Amino acid sequence: MHSSADHFIAGRRRPGTSGEHFSVTGPSTGEVLATGILAGPQDVDEAVAAARAAFPAWSRTTPAERSEALTRWADRVQARSEEFAAVESRMCGKPIRLTRGFDVPGTIDNIRFFAGAARHLEGRASAEYSGDHTSSVRREPLGVIGSVAPWNYPLQMAAWKLLPAVAAGNTAVLKPSELTPLTSLMFAQAAQEAGIPDGVINVVIGTGPVAGQALVAHPDIAMVSFTGSTAVGRQIAARAAGAVKRVHLELGGKAPFVVFDDADLEAAARGAVAGSLINAGQDCTAATRAYVQRPLYDRFVQRVAALMDEVRLGPVDDPATDMGSLISSVQRDRVASMVDAARAAGATVVRGGRAPGDGLDRGAHYEPTLITGAAQDSAIVQQEVFGPVLVCLPFDTDDDAVRLANDTPYGLAASAWTTDVFRAGRASREFQAGCVWINDHIPIVSEMPHGGFKASGYGKDMSLYSLEEYTNVKHVMSENTGAAHKPWHDVIFTSR
Repeated sequence: MHSSADHFIAGRRRPGTSGEHFSVTGPSTGEVLATGILAGPQDVDEAVAAARAAFPAWSRTTPAERSEALTRWADRVQARSEEFAAVESRMCGKPIRLTRGFDVPGTIDNIRFFAGAARHLEGRASAEYSGDHTSSVRREPLGVIGSVAPWNYPLQMAAWKLLPAVAAGNTAVLKPSELTPLTSLMFAQAAQEAGIPDGVINVVIGTGPVAGQALVAHPDIAMVSFTGSTAVGRQIAARAAGAVKRVHLELGGKAPFVVFDDADLEAAARGAVAGSLINAGQDCTAATRAYVQRPLYDRFVQRVAALMDEVRLGPVDDPATDMGSLISSVQRDRVASMVDAARAAGATVVRGGRAPGDGLDRGAHYEPTLITGAAQDSAIVQQEVFGPVLVCLPFDTDDDAVRLANDTPYGLAASAWTTDVFRAGRASREFQAGCVWINDHIPIVSEMPHGGFKASGYGKDMSLYSLEEYTNVKHVMSENTGAAHKPWHDVIFTSR
């Protein structure tokens, strides 16, 4: 498979103008899948202009019309679901079982959810709060949304960015990662095929320092939505602040996985392996820090190690493959350096800790890795690894569990494993994270919000909360008496 990775602007595909060529490479094999020319500032300007021109008509469509368009969009993606799964798999190095079972069906469900949500964007009911006026609240679209998406879940991230924006009546310019743009382009074209007007959705492929900065700084962008690292999120927030743009940030994570001594050991061990290895650990909500109460600790480590031994690395198009590659050799080497540093600092690598052989050396693979004996303040515990690495540490008291779980700058996701309802309740209250799972880790649903606390950002994806992010709240107040003299005038001048 080799195609042209052209941009999608005003309803048509065209090459970029930067003059800088790029390749989309499948990281599990090194195969070149597509080539193109990166977007420069001129391409961003044209995409924003197309979105701005499309906004008046799209913002005036009825909720029912937008809902019907999104329903057709879902049908288009559904009809091409196997193609989406295959491209996402090869482009990202994901096992085909993951894209067929998670990425693509999750995206289709998101579209169908927002098709329904488009008809449920409401303000408060009208009422006479002052006695002489009727007040109501309108929710209105913002304008052109500039969205910057990461490489780890490119199809789902395109959906999370575009769907609430478009359902609320906005138009959008999406900048996917230049590493993984192909399914975002397919997604935008499916929207066009579904009857969403040209210019409502535009896709420019470029680097963060060039296309990303041009998009964030563009004066016609009303809101910036970014998913990626906390460091880049801080830069975007600072740039947007100068222009008083609304900002939505979904940033890094370092999810704790807390196992109390009354937990189901087998369920917890399986959950830890699945939660830490999904997408080769390249997931902001992945289980990264397993804190296990001391009576279960040794058995938990042994069982997780045994389960990691069963995880099969292999070709991504083989349904028997459990875990694919990392996104690039650069990312693999970054993960390896963090593991090596932990080992050098005295931690024990119980399983993994190296790139595999067995014919997988052409790709950016790294073995499932289990680490014990790391210090709580070490980089492997505190910093986001974004690879198939789980660190396991013991704790003694419930107070220790809460303290350790919250002891990072991040607050995106967390889980507690217990059969005690009171422990579960305390975890749900006291874990500082935007999502807390009880006796599970990773599942998400379109109806519920996704977003973090602390350095993990602010704002929500999915759910009706997400739809509200992409609207302005307007208070409309109508005077009902018709009187020229209003009682409040007396504070300004004497009645005559």
